[in-house]
Amino acid sequence: MSLTFHWFLPTNGDSRHVVGGGHGTPATASGRDRPPTVAYLSQIARAAEDLGFAGALTPTGAWCEDAWLTTAMVSQNSERLKFLVAFRPGFVSPTLAAQMASTFQRQTGGRLLLNVVTGGESHEQRAYGDFLDKDARYRRTGEFLHVVRQLWDGKSVDLHGEHLRVEDARLSRVPDPVPEVYFGGSSPAAGQVAARYADVYLTWGEPPAQVAEKIAWIRSLAAEHGRTLRFGIRLHVITRDSSAQAWAEADRLVDGFDPETVRAVQAGLARSESEGQQRMLALHGGSRESLEIHPNLWAGIGLVRGGAGTALVGSHDEVAERIEEYAALGIEEFVLSGYPHLEEAYWFGEGVLPRLAARGRWTHPGGRAAAPAAQVPFTG
Repeated sequence: MSLTFHWFLPTNGDSRHVVGGGHGTPATASGRDRPPTVAYLSQIARAAEDLGFAGALTPTGAWCEDAWLTTAMVSQNSERLKFLVAFRPGFVSPTLAAQMASTFQRQTGGRLLLNVVTGGESHEQRAYGDFLDKDARYRRTGEFLHVVRQLWDGKSVDLHGEHLRVEDARLSRVPDPVPEVYFGGSSPAAGQVAARYADVYLTWGEPPAQVAEKIAWIRSLAAEHGRTLRFGIRLHVITRDSSAQAWAEADRLVDGFDPETVRAVQAGLARSESEGQQRMLALHGGSRESLEIHPNLWAGIGLVRGGAGTALVGSHDEVAERIEEYAALGIEEFVLSGYPHLEEAYWFGEGVLPRLAARGRWTHPGGRAAAPAAQVPFTG
């Protein structure tokens, strides 16, 4: 089985330091080092495309640029790369969202993937005019995806739901291909939505034992609906020619964390309603000590950033081994990022992907042969 790798477009800004933000916390000042212009994001997209990433995730929220508009513009400066567009279903009607997705597919040659984000922070949702509580938001998401999927199938839809109502909804042109739906969440309500409507269930980068539990949970729920899903994982990555070099880079990043910023971010994230976010916080407890929570799995990013807070850190061979460890659990897709995103895409694409290709675990989606992995002697 060939694994699939996606990169990340930092629409909250980029830096040689970690850019914080997400889950109700603002982007940190480091995000101004490299503003998220279309020109810079296009540079990252073209690099990811050339290196062999299949797609690129864009985040959603008040802390970053709008994902739909940004990817629509960046798509015109790339050829093959798909865009995993994060969006919140409570902010737009399902019929309009289905139409937007259909248009995106036609105008980009079928390069849209959808990351449906229900929204875990009520205070942030209220800023957008959404006053439902968390469980109600998940029920609305289920109704939303029911309508969207029916429309994509070319059907006329009438729904008088708890939260959504449409009458004689239909699309004049259905998307081809139909965009795949990526969905994550650790709560019981999230699991039910994923089991019924997702194509790919995404988890943040927890240790393998916890990831295995999530996979078994979602598989069981999906089986109750006669469905099977694929599984993906969201991680940062720091990979270098030697393990010592990689860990030195991790140390450099954490040494740049201002203690007051860490305290403020952790206080903000502690109020999060997201079960996934609370699981992330539990991995480090707000402390800079003992951040390697599994071999080559580092929780330091989560000290200043909401959402995905762990990174694979090590030599190219070590990172490839950890990827294979997750793959053995059933993970097929890896959504990765690193600071800064342009340079780290090259470190991973030129260091790790050729090793996975040599092991028969990855092929370039553009059809080109992978460059041979450089054999760099260990110097650490």
